[in-house]
Amino acid sequence: MLTYQDFLRAEDRAGSIGRAVRHHRASEVYRTAVEADLYDRQRNVTINNYVRLIQERARNPMADITAANNRLASNFFNRLNTQRCAYLLGNGVSFANRGGDTKARLGSKFDIDLFDWAYRALIHGVAFGFWNADRLYVFPVTEFAPLWDEETGALRAGIRFWRLSPDKPMTAVLYTEDGYAVYRSGEDGALALAEAEQPYLRRVNRSRAGGEEVVGADGYGALPIVPMWGSRRRQSTLIGMKEKIDSFDLIQSGFANDLTDCAQIYWLIENCGGMTEADLREFLDNLRLHHVAKVDGQAFDGTARSSLSPYVQDVPYEGRQAYLDGIRASIYEDFGGLDVHAISAGSTNDHIDAAYQPLDEEADQFEIQVIEAVQRVLALMGIEDTPLFKRNRVSNLRETIEAVMLEANVLDRETVLELLPNVTVDMRAGILERLAARKG
Repeated sequence: MLTYQDFLRAEDRAGSIGRAVRHHRASEVYRTAVEADLYDRQRNVTINNYVRLIQERARNPMADITAANNRLASNFFNRLNTQRCAYLLGNGVSFANRGGDTKARLGSKFDIDLFDWAYRALIHGVAFGFWNADRLYVFPVTEFAPLWDEETGALRAGIRFWRLSPDKPMTAVLYTEDGYAVYRSGEDGALALAEAEQPYLRRVNRSRAGGEEVVGADGYGALPIVPMWGSRRRQSTLIGMKEKIDSFDLIQSGFANDLTDCAQIYWLIENCGGMTEADLREFLDNLRLHHVAKVDGQAFDGTARSSLSPYVQDVPYEGRQAYLDGIRASIYEDFGGLDVHAISAGSTNDHIDAAYQPLDEEADQFEIQVIEAVQRVLALMGIEDTPLFKRNRVSNLRETIEAVMLEANVLDRETVLELLPNVTVDMRAGILERLAARKG
């Protein structure tokens, strides 16, 4: 990896940017993020690359064109990461300082941007949020090369890079604590300065006569890009999960393939003593391909008539289904996800709470990472506040409301509203105001 100090020591700024991008794209973090994006789009790498092989006459492996090749990719990765992210952020974010305007200053799209930031942090291991005056922009690992400080480990600079296709020029934006500069590649592929460094904030005067005039420039006093980690382990959720997903997909696809090409049917050919092993393989391959066999003429050995008899075995279903069920349960358990099949209709809140326990434990760890990242964004804005989250949780709504109302006579109205599961944090202030106005 190239560090911030390595970047400062380089004499050729444009060359060092290109080198940093190449080092980043060769890193394990980047390669894992690329693979995680494929699994997130249900394009599981292992199952998509799987090809059944057979031995040809020269005993060299070759693709079996006669065999079925169903590739059934599961959606565990997207499903479980979405569940964890939506469980924590499905209701957006609120703030402890209810009298302040923190949410308003973050903008109307902050909840959407925060969800995208958090989701990418989960699947990539880390994601970067760029606070640009009044809006949060998310830089994924696949588009951003961080430059970490060797001494403190802090993020001191970074390079966002992209290109539409391999034959198009690359654009790279260098972000430092002082400002940003734009570089683009030429015909030779080397990066060159396209736009000189500019400050992040500008003070502008506007008038009818003179239009707009830049009268000053400001910065944040720090790099306005904040890393959010997906967990305290600082690694993608794909690590450790990939092998089990691949195992599930391969077994599921193999079962479908066996049903398609009847792999459990075998053939007995009588009076074929003159055929070699290569002849037999070629004969059976031709049979699977064309589904026709000519055996009622001259025998293979020239002395007797041949006969071809198929024998069928049932495809083993119970064993494979039990294995798939076991792998599925293991994926949910290791990830800490909520398996909805564990909650039956009419379950009490005690049963629901028990089913949610693994998801709660993982969400607690993730919430720490989200709170820390959001507070660093607030620090760039000069705000001190604490984000609050209302988890998007299924419950026995009637049972919960009845329990709260039984205690309502000894609780104040604000506490009752906080306990009611169908009242969000943002709704409470308005309800309290209307109740106060009605009372007055």
